[in-house]
Amino acid sequence: MEQPYYKYSKFLKDKYGEKTYKLPVNLPTTCPNRDGNLGTKGCFFCGEEGADFEMLPESMSVKNQLLENKKYIGERYGVDNFIAYFQNFSNTYLPLDQLIKYLKEACEVEAIAAVYFSTRPDSISEKYIRVLKKTLNEISPEIKLAFEFGLQTVNYKTLEKVNRKHGLAEFIDAVITAKKYQAEVGAHLILNLPGDSRLDVKEGARIISALKLDHVKLHALYIRENSVMGEKYHNVEIELCSLEEYIERVILFLENLSPDIAVQRLIGRAPEEGTIFLNWDKPWWEIHDLIIKKMNKRNTYQGKKFNYLNGKTLNDF
Repeated sequence: MEQPYYKYSKFLKDKYGEKTYKLPVNLPTTCPNRDGNLGTKGCFFCGEEGADFEMLPESMSVKNQLLENKKYIGERYGVDNFIAYFQNFSNTYLPLDQLIKYLKEACEVEAIAAVYFSTRPDSISEKYIRVLKKTLNEISPEIKLAFEFGLQTVNYKTLEKVNRKHGLAEFIDAVITAKKYQAEVGAHLILNLPGDSRLDVKEGARIISALKLDHVKLHALYIRENSVMGEKYHNVEIELCSLEEYIERVILFLENLSPDIAVQRLIGRAPEEGTIFLNWDKPWWEIHDLIIKKMNKRNTYQGKKFNYLNGKTLNDF
């Protein structure tokens, strides 16, 4: 099946010259929206365990987590090049000296080509980025620094409704600052948050393209039992779009996305246990294939409508 979008796997191969896989790392950290800094309830769609359902326990050292995952993934997929991926909760929401300690430990593992930090855009600063970059350069200038910022939606009203506790401005600021230090930047987006429309999806692609991000990760909303949104779902207080609508939103997003931005995924995954709504009860790969099939049938592709930047109106002269 022809792939009408720029796959992240190709992005990595283009960048490193070989197959490269992420090795997830679980840090003993939390989130400012949970520990009382900004709030205690967290984002309304987030469960108590964050994103660590497939991760090793945080009690293991960073080095041992990487070594164990490297052995398993390397043998399973025949890979010799890796990314240390600090994934769970807000991984830069730590004292800087502690974060540097984890960074150095990750770099002790052989064949680490990059270090990724998944975090909130309000949990990073120029000082943190500057010191992380300087530390990596001292260890090995060849190891790349990257950030994946959780935005979820560009609609600031929806961000407030889901108790995100940050707006679009913080995301833009984080991206600009990271790019200033030549860090790679990605974003996470949920395309079907209650209250969002196709216009929000389209604008999300446009903003990410204007900011020249390196990659983006798309999710459909899944609802955990132990979340505020789970309670609302049980009480029929929220309405979710259909699978057909989600597919249309993904296609719309890709059509408006710069063809230079890699797409990490079109649909997310979650643990079955404790999840009360997940991908319309279909496997993620089946939804992925439905999206690709529909795009190929329509003869559409990523970037087909990417014609709105760099003084669009001047093209008429």
